[in-house]
Order: sequence, then C-alpha cells, then structure tokens
Amino acid sequence: MVTHRDAEVREPMICMPRHGAPTAIDTVPNWAFCSRCRFNQRDVNRDESAFLIGRVCRIPVIRCPEPIAAYSSSMRILIIDAFTDQPFTGNPAGVCLLGAGTWPDEAWMRRVAGELNHETAFARPLPDGAGADWALRWFTPAAESNVCGHATLATAHALRTDPATPLTVRFTSGFGPLIARTHDDGTITLDFPAALPDEAPAPDGLTQALDARPLATYRTGALGDLLAVVSDEATVRSLRPDFTALAGLARRTGIRGFIVTAAADRHSGYDFVSRYFAPQGGIPEDPVTGSAHTALAPYWTQRLGRDSLTGLQGSGRTGRVHTAVHGDRVHLTGQAVTVFDGVLQAAASSHPA
Repeated sequence: MVTHRDAEVREPMICMPRHGAPTAIDTVPNWAFCSRCRFNQRDVNRDESAFLIGRVCRIPVIRCPEPIAAYSSSMRILIIDAFTDQPFTGNPAGVCLLGAGTWPDEAWMRRVAGELNHETAFARPLPDGAGADWALRWFTPAAESNVCGHATLATAHALRTDPATPLTVRFTSGFGPLIARTHDDGTITLDFPAALPDEAPAPDGLTQALDARPLATYRTGALGDLLAVVSDEATVRSLRPDFTALAGLARRTGIRGFIVTAAADRHSGYDFVSRYFAPQGGIPEDPVTGSAHTALAPYWTQRLGRDSLTGLQGSGRTGRVHTAVHGDRVHLTGQAVTVFDGVLQAAASSHPA
C-alpha cells in the first residue's frame, strides 16, 4: 500500500481501458491527473476509494482531506482550422482543454493565445447538474473576447476526439448558453443567439477608414459589431482598410469589429459575401468569423426571403458558413480540421470562478 500524506491509494493509479495499456496517473491531495489523456479531476471522493466517471477516462480516486487549487503543469492544447475541410484554410483557432475547477489567471490565458498567435478558446468541464457540459471563454493575445464562433466550433471538434463525448455539447459562456451538435458527416452546427441588426447612422470617419462608402450601417446589439452593407461582391473583395483609423474608430465608439457585406455574384454557389475587421482587438482581418454570421444570417434572410443560406467570408484563407435562422437563434454549420494536437507544459495559476 502506497501512502501520500493522509491519503491511502487502495488501487493502482492507472487510466482505464480506453487507452489500451495502463497509464500512470499523478496524484496529489484531492487531485487526480492522467498523463496520457490529460484528464484532471479536483474535489475527488474524500470518503472512500471509488471509480470516477470522467469526461475523458475513468480514474480510481484517492481518499484525501486536503484540497489543492492549481492546474496541472500539463494540459491538452490544439490548433484547429474552422469552417473548412482543408488544412491551412478557414480560420485557425487555439483550443486549450483545462481541468475541472477554477479558471486560470486571465493574463496567463492571454499569454497562451499570444504564444499560439491565434484567438484561443479555453474550456473546462462542469459537474453534473450544472446545466451545461463545459464552461467556455475566448482570448486574443490582447484581450478577452465576448464571443468567438470559430473557436467554439474548434472546441466542439476537439471534444469529439474523445468517443465518450456526446454528439450534442452544451457550453455556458459570458455570451449566454451555446450548443454544438456534431452530425454523421462530421459537420458541426452551433446554436447561437441571433444578433438582430438595427439600422443606425454610420459613425464619422467610417467611409475613409474602410475606403468604401456603405449603403447602410447597422448595430448588432450585444454582439457589439457594426454591419456595413456595400454595393457588390467586388467592393467587399477589394477593400483595403486603414487599420489604424478603424482601431481608433472602434475605441471611440465601443465597436467590437466591422462586418462588411454584399450580396454574392450570381451563380457563385453562395448567397452573400463578407469580411471582418477588428484591429483594436489585435485582429486586423479575421479569416472566417462565426459570430459575425449571427448578424449576417438574419440580415440576409430578411433581404433574400430564405431561412437557410450560405455565406462566404472573402479573406485570403476564405471559408464558408451555412446559416439557418430559427426565431431568435441562428444555426451556423461548418467543418473543422485539426492541424496540431499536443500538450501544454506551462503551468497556470488559478483564481476563483
């Protein structure tokens, strides 16, 4: 029998059969961590040794009275191209799968996003009865984002690498409840709240900053973006914005980012085209912006008279988002490709949730 402080390990600390050969688990008081699948579990059973059904694997749990409030030094991290079925296209996102417990320090999460040089989703599993499966936050190297569609799609894709993950995953976030459903063909549908556009005057300096005169502009409520409609697809594709001017305009007006859109050319295979700029948040141009389509979908549904549409985001990497409006919700469907899957070794300190 092996003892650790006041804890008795009554069973071998191994990861159960999903991985094939047993894998060692590191244990400290009130904490279990599998070094193979990176499953973390805090607040383990303090009364008796038992099997815990985890998100990733089953772990024999130790009995220990002493809590610990820090993340393991290893956690799974991925880079995933979202809204595409081909690597090195679509929109790359970082995904960091944390252990259960409190969030890491926000400055540390920004540094991880900076290390990846991508907007990054941080997800931590929630206990049964929490009303959702995972808590989700998004960070750029510069700041926390209020919502990020492509990183949410990437997170759902990452979680599906575990066969035990259900086809429908519920997230809780500062933007509200979000749902991701994986289909038999591998596509993923995100269920997001609609950001209904409300026509508003163009802020001073917008035409000069975009290098194009919008036909109309709209605010998007809690999303925080400005939607600018221009005359045609060629105008969208040829935009050469002044990013310094756009960043200054965003800071003065509280705008998160700028969506520029137009109807697609005939026979193009998609219904509308867009581009997205958020230089004040460290993203001069976002390759494919899922969250922007929560405003684009209701706008173009009203204009074109169809609930189900396909949007092309005309950045250099390009990507397609299939949209469907369902009352006050928007379904965004796309694919994703994992291009990197590894272990983050930099330890994170935590703070209260």
